[in-house]
Parts: sequence; C-alpha cells; structure tokens
Amino acid sequence: MTIAASFEIEYLQYLKPDGTLAAPLPAAFNDPAKLVPLFKRMLFVRTFDSKAIALQRTGKLGTYAASLGHEATHVGIGASMAPEDVFAPSYREYGAQFMRGVRPREVLMYWGGDERGNDFEGPRNDYPWCVPISTQCLMAAGAALAFKLRKQPRIAVACCGDGGSSKTDFYAAVNSAGAYSLPLVLCVINNGWAISVPRKSQTGAQTLAQKGLAGGLSCLQVDGNDLIAVLEAMRRANERARKGEGGSVIEFMTYRLHDHTTADDARRYRGEDEVKDAWTREPFLRLRKFLIDKKVWSEQEEAAWIEECGKVVDVEINAYLETPVQPVEAMFDYLYADMPADIREQRDAAIALEKRA
Repeated sequence: MTIAASFEIEYLQYLKPDGTLAAPLPAAFNDPAKLVPLFKRMLFVRTFDSKAIALQRTGKLGTYAASLGHEATHVGIGASMAPEDVFAPSYREYGAQFMRGVRPREVLMYWGGDERGNDFEGPRNDYPWCVPISTQCLMAAGAALAFKLRKQPRIAVACCGDGGSSKTDFYAAVNSAGAYSLPLVLCVINNGWAISVPRKSQTGAQTLAQKGLAGGLSCLQVDGNDLIAVLEAMRRANERARKGEGGSVIEFMTYRLHDHTTADDARRYRGEDEVKDAWTREPFLRLRKFLIDKKVWSEQEEAAWIEECGKVVDVEINAYLETPVQPVEAMFDYLYADMPADIREQRDAAIALEKRA
C-alpha cells in the first residue's frame, strides 16, 4: 500500500494537575516568578466571574456566560498577543479581553443589554463579542488577509468552542488561512460541551486540532488548564504567523465548570461525577501549587490579592450600575444610514409606548 500522506498531532503539557512538572519548562519560564502576574490575572477573572453571576441572580444583569475553568486558556491567549494584533472573541473570553484592555464595566454593560459595552475603550481594533457561532473565525481571516496584503507584521486571533469547530465558518477560515498563508491563529477551546451536546456527539475527529490539517495549517493540541502550555503554544503559532509561515489551529483542552450560561442548567445533561473529576484538573489549583512550591507565591499574598480584586470589581460594577440608560430609540438609531419606513414606524411606536409607561 502506498501512503499519500501521514500526520501526527503533538500534545503540549508542562504542568500536571497536581502542580508537578510533566516536561522541562520552556526557557522563558525558568524563572517561575514571571508567571505570578498572569496567575493574579486568573484570580481577577475568577473574582469578576463570580460577582457577575451574583449580579445576574439578583436581576441586575442579563444572561451571562461564565468563564469558570477557562482562566488559563483565556489569560494565556490574551497575554501572548501584541497590542497591534486583532482579536475576534466569541462571548466568553474575558480573561483574554482584560489582558488586551477591555474594562470589566464594558463586559457588564454588554450582558446588561447595552451595546455600548461592545465599543471597547482599550483595543480599538478588536472585534466585538460574537454570539453567532464561529462567524468570528471568518472575520479574523479577513483581518489576517488585510495584514498580509499591507505587509504588516500583525496577526489575527479568533476563539471558538468545540462545537464551533464543526461550523462551516470555521472550515472556511481554515481553508482561507491555508490557501493564502495567512497570519491567523484559530483557538478551539474544547470544554467538552457544545451547550448540551457532548464533544463525542458532534464530530468524529480524533482531535479537534487535526481539523486544520485539511487546510495545510500547523496543528497542536494543548492542556488548556496549564498556563505554561497555553503560552508556549501561542508563542509558537504567533512566531510562525509573524514570519510569514502561515496559520495555526490550536485545540485547548479544558472544561466548563459552570453552566453554559446563567440561562442553562447543566445538571440536565451531564453527571455530577464528571464535574467533580474536572475540578481535580482545573487551572487555578495546579498553578497555585507550583508557584507556592517555588516560593514565589504565598497564601498571605493570595488573600490580600483576592481582597484587592474584589474592591476593583466592585468599582467596575458600580460604574456599570450608575451608567445612564439609553433612550429606547437608541436600539433603532444605529442600524441604517437611511432608516427604512417600517423601521421608523417601529421606532415611533416604541417611543410612544415608553412615554405611556
């Protein structure tokens, strides 16, 4: 038998779930103290997440997509990007967005139903949150093509979930990145569930990373709960892209420790034992143990930092709650340069209804 081609998918892991080393560290992290600022960002994201959920439960926020369990992947992706790069998120990557300058109050405004939250004060070139699944991958591919045509040393990074990797938008982005050798990094955050559909039911691929092979991209599977592995995977992909060597697909293996959103009840479709097992592999505890063992972090520092995180998040929450609500016509005023007659009629009706209330 003649073999036309054969492939392997590398799996990258440096920190085991118990905080011990699975492989020698990359040279950039021989000094573990360099990881402390990013670990602190992970703690900040977790603090923000818990307070945002509490806001929703008390009726002060709309439906919210929690990021519990994704902190290492999200923070690592954001930390690996340059300010001039472009990020195309889905709707859960707060850690990456905070690293890029998005403010927590903007996240809260968005989930509170105010589209001004999508007008980020920080990364002006980044795309807004994208709820339609994986369409952001094509947006990032378009940005990457623009960078190449302009001969700019910039990259585009997009995130989608395991379910999103089964969408035609994702495959079209893969094909474009391969055909045009684009500086595109597609991050597939595999948290095991596409809402209520388990990973095994929505694709026959042995790995999600290998989906990039058909497009000729570099492919890698990573322990997404290992911050060091996330950083190293992104470093490799970004370096290839900036050198003109083409795009990458990286599959980050993690787990969604909360419901899909606050409108979901994951107990209906996944078992308690599965979730308990996932908590033994979550990103925070392993990195915490590693840093404490290396004597660059302590429980006292952690307690003080968590208290500081709470204060900062409370300031952001108050800023969100004190933001004046837009008039009802705002939902119509930015749709068209020339408003169609039927939309104008709806606008007038909404204004009249609000005045009667």
